[in-house]
Amino acid sequence: MGSDTASPGEQLPPFLAGIDLAQYSSRAHIENVKELAYAGGVIATVTTQNLDQAFALLSDTVARHAVYLEVSTLEAQQDVIDLLDAGAAKVFVTSSQAASLQTIPTIDHSRIVYCPTTAPGDATSALDGTSFGLYLQNVSSAETVSNLLQQLGKNRPPVYVSRANITEEEAVALSQQDAVPIIAASLLTLDASATTGRIRVASLVLAQAKSDRPDGLFTTLVTDERGVALGLVYSNEESVAESLRSGRGVYHSRKRGLWRKGDTSGDWQELVRIETDCDQDCLSFIVRQQGHGFCHLQTATCFGQYRGLSKLQKTLQSRKQSAPAGSYTARLFNDPKMLNAKIMEEAAELCEATSKEHIAAEAADVLYFALTKAIAAGVTLEDIERNLDAKSFKVKRRKGDAKGPYAEKFGVNGTSSNADKEMIKEAESKPKSKDDPAGLNQEGRIQMRRIVTKGEKPEAIKEALQRPSQKSTDKIMGIVNPIIKDVRERGDKALLEYTHKFEKATSLTSPVLKAPFPQELMNLSPESTHAIDVSFENIRKFHAAQKEEKPLEVETMPGVVCSRFVRPIESVGLYVPGGTAVLPSTALMLGVPAMVAGCENIVIASPPRADGSITPEIVYVAHKVGAQSIVLAGGAQAVAAMAYGTEKVKKVDKILGPGNQFVTAAKMLVSNDTSAGVSIDMPAGPSEVLVIADHTANPAFVASDLLSQAEHGVDSQVILITVGLNEQQLQAIDDELHNQATALPRVDMVRGAIAHSVTLVTATMEEAMVLSNDYAPEHLILQVEDPLAVRDMVTNAGSVFCGEWTPESVGDYSAGVNHSLPTYGYAKQYSGVNLASYVKHITSSHLTATGLKNVGAVVMQLAKVEELEAHRRAVELRLDWLSKNGQ
Repeated sequence: MGSDTASPGEQLPPFLAGIDLAQYSSRAHIENVKELAYAGGVIATVTTQNLDQAFALLSDTVARHAVYLEVSTLEAQQDVIDLLDAGAAKVFVTSSQAASLQTIPTIDHSRIVYCPTTAPGDATSALDGTSFGLYLQNVSSAETVSNLLQQLGKNRPPVYVSRANITEEEAVALSQQDAVPIIAASLLTLDASATTGRIRVASLVLAQAKSDRPDGLFTTLVTDERGVALGLVYSNEESVAESLRSGRGVYHSRKRGLWRKGDTSGDWQELVRIETDCDQDCLSFIVRQQGHGFCHLQTATCFGQYRGLSKLQKTLQSRKQSAPAGSYTARLFNDPKMLNAKIMEEAAELCEATSKEHIAAEAADVLYFALTKAIAAGVTLEDIERNLDAKSFKVKRRKGDAKGPYAEKFGVNGTSSNADKEMIKEAESKPKSKDDPAGLNQEGRIQMRRIVTKGEKPEAIKEALQRPSQKSTDKIMGIVNPIIKDVRERGDKALLEYTHKFEKATSLTSPVLKAPFPQELMNLSPESTHAIDVSFENIRKFHAAQKEEKPLEVETMPGVVCSRFVRPIESVGLYVPGGTAVLPSTALMLGVPAMVAGCENIVIASPPRADGSITPEIVYVAHKVGAQSIVLAGGAQAVAAMAYGTEKVKKVDKILGPGNQFVTAAKMLVSNDTSAGVSIDMPAGPSEVLVIADHTANPAFVASDLLSQAEHGVDSQVILITVGLNEQQLQAIDDELHNQATALPRVDMVRGAIAHSVTLVTATMEEAMVLSNDYAPEHLILQVEDPLAVRDMVTNAGSVFCGEWTPESVGDYSAGVNHSLPTYGYAKQYSGVNLASYVKHITSSHLTATGLKNVGAVVMQLAKVEELEAHRRAVELRLDWLSKNGQ
């Protein structure tokens, strides 16, 4: 064997759990895949048919442990490379695959495991001079492996072993010999006590562990994800098994026995993984500490407080929650433009630093401001380090060229192609720095593109009014479909997992908050309470006026009476976007008409904050509209829970409310599934506004209305159609737009939206309205001399705002009209949410004998034409009866 065959310092898992990728999307057959991840890795066989599931496994944050893939049947080398690049810890390959991969310089050979097709003893020669691992498949006995391991000696490569009907004793014996047993997940158990035919994970974890204590306890070092020691405790097999089962830090107290850390103090720990040290005489628990800290003295660690970057992170997190008013850090959190400027400034100073002391000082400043930006966005040092670790798995290498302005500044020959730049622009129009020209004219001013329609071809105008392109429908559906299927099959368990994953609300134990809602969850300032109460009443009045007071009744001919009456939809689900945002306005717009309509069961779904709570404004609105429950989830998973129902989420009959592309895709999918039996309000896209302005319009008002929508996001679009304005009047609007935009905290968002927005200069109101009706805007604002007269020309719009004193903002919040509106041109087919969205119309017919005589012959003739004899006879029998009885 070559001298490099060993892998010094490599931390091998105590076992690999074999899972079935064909069923991975539901994971129904792997109930404890997350728990297995705490201690070992997982392995799956990849074929061309389940490649997508393999990539899904690698991208799943549940699979934060090592993922090993058996790829011996894959013919395309690129597929294997892509799997390694996506994060596969190791790939198990044939000899021909291994030889081919060995020629690729960017692949670490220790990530290749050789699967011999010859006898194990004969296969070892193929490993000479390599750092490959060795996979022994379906060995006849553990003794065979033991003999081979002895022959390979101390510097042997990592060895992985599978055996049919393997027992716990055999698996433990293999692990004790530094071989990694591969065991079907279905055979593994998290129970502490032995079960016939099952293999205890705790036994495998402790297979190599040694204790020199008389009581047999294992010294256990508890660290955070950054490797900082939190404290020293003891473990035994029972506490390890309970940790694996519960996903928490559970230890053995020499005084109290089993010790669930945090049960009394609240300072509990989320388990990340369990390892042993280099010579197996100490366990290592890697955890995410919750609460004050690990120590009973309420310090971060038993060795004192955090230092360095960890200390800075804790300080910034504390400042984010309660920074003293006027403090520098509070200003940084509240002024993202200043924070971005400081990052750029300090990075430039670091580039100029030359001495050791100067570089250290400037690097510290860069780290401070960069970490402040990260904490402001909810990103932790642990997230950053996980990202760095993930990059270490990359096989494909970027050229590492500096981008244009930076390469030019430092005299570097950047080679990024125009195609690469265009791809970046197309993917996201949000400016990434002051050098990004998105939304700027040649003079560097924020300005919308201007088109004078006279003389322009209709095709050019139509192209200018194209909405920003969205992500591929296939890509979106490919992400959403498995989530919907998972929630449908696994209910609350899947719903909670996705909430933990996407919202980081790991402390949440129930996905539903049921009414009556505790007062402490909706404590608001008097000002906020008043604002909600006034808006509630205005929205209620407008929607109550839409009620049909009595059934419609028409006698279509003598003795034939047709009626139509209204009944509320019994159960409705209202999706309110949330998380870091606070959107009581959407809860009002959806909940008030549901209440007015008399819907029996109102379910509100909204993503919780990281601590598992819902913003008190939304809880207060839910209370006012009489909601029965709040689903603490967002995204496709919340839509699926309401569409199909779970153990705690009551199934609804209709889902309403806005959301991102994933929410919209999920609504479309469930509404097209006949087994779901659920309808939706409308499809939706990014927010948009179209403003029509004539010579009476105030330029400041026009600009403010455009910007109120542009700040929603880089995929929003704003359109201005001017009527009869001269160059001076047009420039006044442009000046206001630039001046107001530069003062906004979300100026980057605004510039991204402005980049695909346009001003159309028209001569007449008739032309302007033709363009507006063809565009069919979500919001139409008429800043014109006679807005009510122009309103009569509107055929397509979600909602119309008439006159200079009617900004779109009042419709968003408090005027009374609904702000849940069709976007992306759907105003041509759909209405915005209104009272009719929450009711259904039922028709009835009531005929007298005279009525049947009057209409019967017509009915029988049409039934005869359609050759539906039973239909015809149903009338004929009755008419014959009337004739025989002299009526």
